[in-house]
Amino acid sequence: MRTAAARLGALASVALLSACAPVATPERMPAPAPPSPAASTSPPPPACSPEGIRITELGVSAAMGLRAMGLELVNCGNRPYVLRGYPAPSLRDADGDPLTVKVIPGARPITSGFDQPPDRIVLRPGERAGAALLWRNLVTDSTVVASNAAHLDVAPLPGRPAHPVELDGPIDLGNTGRLGVSAWRRYDGPAATQPPAPTGPPSTAPTPDSRL
Repeated sequence: MRTAAARLGALASVALLSACAPVATPERMPAPAPPSPAASTSPPPPACSPEGIRITELGVSAAMGLRAMGLELVNCGNRPYVLRGYPAPSLRDADGDPLTVKVIPGARPITSGFDQPPDRIVLRPGERAGAALLWRNLVTDSTVVASNAAHLDVAPLPGRPAHPVELDGPIDLGNTGRLGVSAWRRYDGPAATQPPAPTGPPSTAPTPDSRL
């Protein structure tokens, strides 16, 4: 009996020591690395063309159906670039098909204030020139489908290569089928990065030659 009691006491002591022994903790895993930032989805700036220029949109001003879109031409080449005249735009729909549009140098049938004749401009590398596209969002004939251009190509002058210009929104011509252009003007400061405003208030009705 004494031997059995001694064995029970020894077992109880071992169990008590086991209960009081520190429990091993698992090795701590390293903290996960923070996720790397996502790549920027902003489109890269347009590349310099083979003739050494870059044409971009500067935004659109709108009032009473009249739209004025600013264009900027930068001499990104390494030699002087000569301009005298008007940009030559062409429009395409969402499918990339050309739209029939009458381009009006000076925009007189559309609005006043953009009729200054062109000057000869010599842009040195890094210098800029500005112009504007003018149109009205008018529907004068319900039987004619309105035109909305999703793509714009601009040649710096008629006969020179055209360059695609990224748009912030469609060019909503209604069914007027007309697009005015102002002559290129040199500018040097940030104040000219907005499309020029017409000198007179825009009319809300089409001009008599609206079918031109």
